[in-house]
Amino acid sequence: MRRLTPEEAEHFIRENTALLAPPHVPEIRLHLADEAHDLWQRTEEELEEIGLPPPFWAFAWAGGQGLARHVLDYPQIVRGRRVLDFATGSGLVAIAACKSGAASVNAADTDPFTLCACRLNAAANGVSFTTTTDDLIGTMPDAEVVLAGDVFYDREMSIAVTKWFSILAEAGKTVLVGDPGRSYLPKDRLERLGEYQVPVTRALEDAEIKHTTVWRFA
Repeated sequence: MRRLTPEEAEHFIRENTALLAPPHVPEIRLHLADEAHDLWQRTEEELEEIGLPPPFWAFAWAGGQGLARHVLDYPQIVRGRRVLDFATGSGLVAIAACKSGAASVNAADTDPFTLCACRLNAAANGVSFTTTTDDLIGTMPDAEVVLAGDVFYDREMSIAVTKWFSILAEAGKTVLVGDPGRSYLPKDRLERLGEYQVPVTRALEDAEIKHTTVWRFA
């Protein structure tokens, strides 16, 4: 399977997305796929043939929208602090942190396609942040605040992330997650901070509105 070059990746993103404002975070614009674009119609096999992992970066997921809204509404969470946006996808939460006055933002995602998506989305919003494709789970990042939207959808990943986030919280870091009720959310370790009704598309979710909660690892 051939991997796309950065130039080809940027061309693919521009051709298969439109610059749109997520419904719950209208202050931010992202290169997103919608029902009118071919990206919705392509199968996983077709995407694999062109070297494209599942394009999570092309959609504004409910957990990320809720968390980005919370960061924008309560900028004191990140203002003047070093921030890590884990499993960043489109970079939505990283952009919200930048707009809220974070001292620095690092957006992490193991999908190399997100590097290009984040670069394009950061430019569209007049902000800048660093990116990495390193697998950070189990590390002690140089961040004071760790943000993560919609990361509890897979059992194995959720077990690893829960253990990691708990260690980071015990080390004194602020760890916030946005989640619309995914199956593996560890509620027994969380403190509820805010709730949001986030509009989403039925092509992604089982409802047009997802009740999304922002939690802090206690």
